[in-house]
Amino acid sequence: MDHTKSSVLGYLIVGEDFNLALGIFILAGITDLLDGYIARNWANQKSALGSALDPLADKILISVLYVCLTYAHLIPVPLTVMIILRDIALIGAVFYVRYKTLPPPRTLGRYFNPCYATAQLEPTFISKMNTAVQLILVAASLAAPVFDYVDSVYLQALWCITAFSTVASGYSYYHYGQKTVKVLNNK
Repeated sequence: MDHTKSSVLGYLIVGEDFNLALGIFILAGITDLLDGYIARNWANQKSALGSALDPLADKILISVLYVCLTYAHLIPVPLTVMIILRDIALIGAVFYVRYKTLPPPRTLGRYFNPCYATAQLEPTFISKMNTAVQLILVAASLAAPVFDYVDSVYLQALWCITAFSTVASGYSYYHYGQKTVKVLNNK
């Protein structure tokens, strides 16, 4: 999902148009899955820029959705803060790895050139599961006012599961550290 989709979804959530937001979220998710399938199965559809920007776009989308759903009182503030802090830590780690793997001369132009890939971060299994759980919570939270289960104990249980998977995912990157980073041989 790109910047436009996250902006539209955020606008709809803040405006409490949950029916339309849920529909667009589902449609965007389907197109995102199709896009990922095409990128994985047709070699000429994959690019260094796309593989660098796609995870960042996903982090931005999740952050925007969680902030807007928190504003709409559908997700608790501490959970949103936890998710955003984990993502900031991961982005900081990526910047650090980029700096350490970039051969001299380390210029700003080379540092911020996404076509010059020096390392690739391999997501851990728990991180992939965490992303799925976070997106399930977004869908469930968008559906809650539509289907009238905002105060559901099941939704609150999903908050706890999401918090646990977020912490576990952050810990998995910390614990496995260098095993999740693949240094590429570009010159």
